[in-house]
Amino acid sequence: MGAEAWNIVDRLGKAARVQFCPDFDSKEGFPLRKVGIIMGSDSDLPIVQKAADTLQSFGVPFEVHVFSAHRTPEQARAFALSARQNGFGVLIAAAGMAAHLAGAVAANTTLPVIGIPCNSSNLDGIDALLSTVQMPSGIPVATVAINGAVNAALLSIQILAVEDASLAAKLDEKRAADSAKVLEKDAAISAQFC
Repeated sequence: MGAEAWNIVDRLGKAARVQFCPDFDSKEGFPLRKVGIIMGSDSDLPIVQKAADTLQSFGVPFEVHVFSAHRTPEQARAFALSARQNGFGVLIAAAGMAAHLAGAVAANTTLPVIGIPCNSSNLDGIDALLSTVQMPSGIPVATVAINGAVNAALLSIQILAVEDASLAAKLDEKRAADSAKVLEKDAAISAQFC
């Protein structure tokens, strides 16, 4: 990364962070790589909160930032360029409307990028979905459903779990618990019609 990009990262420091951000120092190292959550606007926070809560429930370290592909392109680029060396393993980008954030981030890193298209008042999120999912060959973005923050977090956990057996075991436990809940509901509904 060039000196200019480092200067941008240094100037940003903690100023661009919003809530949920434990103070991780990537120089100390972690048993688990971090997930970076970037939203295009703080109005996306209610959606992003679900991803943060999911990551927290699995004990996955993460940071949350507000960077716009259009209003703060240099900062978004600097974050993406330095993400791997700053201890990130996966990046999640949430944006509405034109939703270029995930693509702009993916263009500047080879880390996996997961896009969350966010619902806006204009086209109910369809505009964001199409902007996020229709990436050109060579710059992939994994895209979840409109407002699909929980699945974005779970997918990031699955990516990290490829090399982390304890995290993989937590995912297995969650799947088993989810299955048990559905079977309980099935038994309750079936009992009503016997």
